[in-house]
Formats: sequence, structure tokens, C-alpha cells
Amino acid sequence: MNARIRRIAVTVAAASVLPIALTACSSDSDNDSSAKTSSSAPASASASASASDDGTSGAGATSTADQPFGPACSAVPKNGAGSFDGMAKDPVATAASNNPALSTLVTAVKKAGLVDTLNNAQNITVFAPTNDAFSKIPKATLDEVLNDKAQLTKILTYHVVGKKLTPNDLTDGSFDTLEKSKLTTKGSDESYTVNDSAKVVCGNVKTANADVYIIDTVLMPTS
Repeated sequence: MNARIRRIAVTVAAASVLPIALTACSSDSDNDSSAKTSSSAPASASASASASDDGTSGAGATSTADQPFGPACSAVPKNGAGSFDGMAKDPVATAASNNPALSTLVTAVKKAGLVDTLNNAQNITVFAPTNDAFSKIPKATLDEVLNDKAQLTKILTYHVVGKKLTPNDLTDGSFDTLEKSKLTTKGSDESYTVNDSAKVVCGNVKTANADVYIIDTVLMPTS
């Protein structure tokens, strides 16, 4: 690791980070009431109704495992290009440009000349630092890195894995990045960390060519 990346890594590690507890939202159906008002219905019909109420079976049922999760997801617009549906239609660099919380990352990607590289890649995973993640780096240091294309490219490609990762893959994983070194992930129940430091604050976001996990800390290459 050269002196500049080491200095940035120390600065980021020294930053005070408030833990964010990620909780999965769930809803339960009131099957007891159904049982009381339909006590004469056959057991098979009751079971079918319960499954329909829970949303776990039947036509049009959607698995929560396919949905974005995390506290920062609430800030994503409900409609338009920056919404989850809108981002799913665009390649990852374009999709990120429509999310105001990722504007610093988008600026960095443009300065590194990686827009076409990311947009044209297939089946990748991007760990995308928020604006707040970049703000942990002193402005003078960040400006210096933003103007050093080689170092910026090294840092940004460290945030990209060359295959799509599901939340289950993040439970205890080690993955090669496009920067050629590894990053690690740990967690469960929709609460995950990357390299034991960066927290996933909005995960499982789909774009046309990538899965995105928005994180609260900039990752630094280990070599």
C-alpha cells in the first residue's frame, strides 16, 4: 500500500462511525380472526387463505429476499429514474447518477473514466459508498485523490466484484475485486459489514447489469 492510500485508510479508520442496526421489516397476517369467522370452512381452504394472506404463495407472490433492505433505503425516491424500479432499468453508473446520496461516488467514477467500464460490465456487484462515507475523508485528501486518476481507479475498482452477490453470499464471504485484491463480508438477517468496518445501509439494489450494496464507509485496497 503506498503512502497516500495508507494515509487515507488511517483517516477513514479513525473516523467515528455510529453503528446502524439493520432490521428486516415483516408483517404478520391475523389468521386467528379468519379462523373464528370461518370455522365451518374446510381445513384446506383455511390453509390456502392463510398462505395467500402471508404473501408466500399464489400467483404474483414476491419473495422479500429479492427486495432492497436497510435503513437508507427509505431515502430512495418512490418514483422516477432514482427509484428502485427506475434504477433497475439502467446500467449501474447511470443508475447511481440518479441517486442523490451517491453523487460523490458518481463524480469519482467520472474522473477515473470508469463510466463506460461499469456500464458495459455484466453481472457485477458494486459496493457503493454514500456521500457521507466520502465526507469522512478530509477534503484536502479527498481532492488530492480525485485528481490522481491512477490512485482513484485503484480505490474505485476495489469496490467492484466480478459477479453478482446475493445477501446470502455476504454471510461469510471473501471475494476477488476488479482491483485484484480481496474484500470480505460478514453478517446475517439483513445486517452485513464489508471488511469488518463498512456497514451495508441499503442492500440488494438491482440495476440492469449489477447488484448494488450501498455502504457507509469508503473501502481501501490492502495492497
